[in-house]
Amino acid sequence: MKKLMMAAAGGTIVGLVATTQFAGPVLAQTTDSGGSIYQQLDLFGDIFERIRQGYVEDVDDKALIEAAINGMLTSLDPHSSYLSEDDASDMRVQTRGEFGGLGLEVTQEEGWVKVVSPIDGTPADAAGMEAGDYITNVDGESLMGLTLDEALELLRGPVGSEVIITVVREDEPEPIDVSIIRDTIKLTAVRARTEGRAVVLRVTTFNNQTFPNLEEGLAEQVEAAGGIENVDGIVLDLRNNPGGLLNQAVFVSDAFLNAGEIVSTRGRDVADSDRFNATEGDLAQGLPIVVLINGGSASASEIVAGALQDHRRAIVVGTKSFGKGSVQTVVPLQGNGAMRLTTARYYTPSGRSIQALGISPDIIVEQPRRAEEDPEADENDAAPRTEANLRGALNNDSLTDDEIEQIEEDRARAEAAAQLREDDYQLAYAIDILKGLQALGGEQVGLISEQD
Repeated sequence: MKKLMMAAAGGTIVGLVATTQFAGPVLAQTTDSGGSIYQQLDLFGDIFERIRQGYVEDVDDKALIEAAINGMLTSLDPHSSYLSEDDASDMRVQTRGEFGGLGLEVTQEEGWVKVVSPIDGTPADAAGMEAGDYITNVDGESLMGLTLDEALELLRGPVGSEVIITVVREDEPEPIDVSIIRDTIKLTAVRARTEGRAVVLRVTTFNNQTFPNLEEGLAEQVEAAGGIENVDGIVLDLRNNPGGLLNQAVFVSDAFLNAGEIVSTRGRDVADSDRFNATEGDLAQGLPIVVLINGGSASASEIVAGALQDHRRAIVVGTKSFGKGSVQTVVPLQGNGAMRLTTARYYTPSGRSIQALGISPDIIVEQPRRAEEDPEADENDAAPRTEANLRGALNNDSLTDDEIEQIEEDRARAEAAAQLREDDYQLAYAIDILKGLQALGGEQVGLISEQD
């Protein structure tokens, strides 16, 4: 039976990678309580029959068994669960990159649904949902005591319908209600653009399109810049990226490494252990790289950040990542359902497990909260007084028209950088790092290891 491996934080976005097969008998063994597995199974059957015969209402046998299976799996860890036929089908659709919903990646923590990250450009993102939010109620119904799959059922609904989510957020004294209109979620895996002389690669998820999108986007930006010599470096933005396909995380890491280990997975079973190595070729051609992460960067994102950090190929900037260092295997079951089971931990090239610890940035940079706009502020801001504003000021006739044009272009770039600092302080900080490295000669002095 084929197994499928994924490196995602768990919830609305999951990913699959084909791996080895397994099959084997269940062995009878003695439990701590002194009874055999077969005796415990007899107990389960006895309870099942008593529920069927004695419960106050008729029960759905299939639903009851699925609930028992899911309870067994969810008791292990937050990422193991049973996927019904519908859930397994949804998972396959999500991996292709388009589905209906809110655009939230969630997990479960202490009985509550916790937001790992909102997905860029989705209704949840537009509504202001943030990584670290706890969802306590959906349309007034409490989520306490529900499994993650049951909570997700409440969050799902027809495209165009409204859902009111009650959120508990750090630094907010009271719960807040957030209104979100469900929509078709189309995931754009990578968005590429140029800020100044830096190419920004915003990776939102790791699906089948991630590496092809990244490779194509980088090439387009370099061509638009007039060649690699006109680029200071690359910002790989992995903020609020919940993870996805393990092989895509390996491809993205390999894109900037010439050799060495990228990630290893180690499970109780040798068959669940593997090691992935980089191959020759660097899409960035040695340009410096800054990786941006935050608390919404999970799993596959952490694989990429950890690999580039350990190889000293990139400077990691931002805040500590989510800390999901486990691998789930999805096993198809009879009836078109599936089982998602945690089978291994993954380790960065230096051999560190980041489970529950996360990736620590080389430079910690917090993203300031947006200040509320003051409509009177613009009216009160007077134009700055300069020499050129003074009546009768002398003209500067020592510069040519080309020199004046260059000065004006430099000033425009500086003003754009200042505006970016207002809009996205972490990204502006990353670009400043690239400018500084370029000023030192265009190389990441002391940060890029020799890769033979």
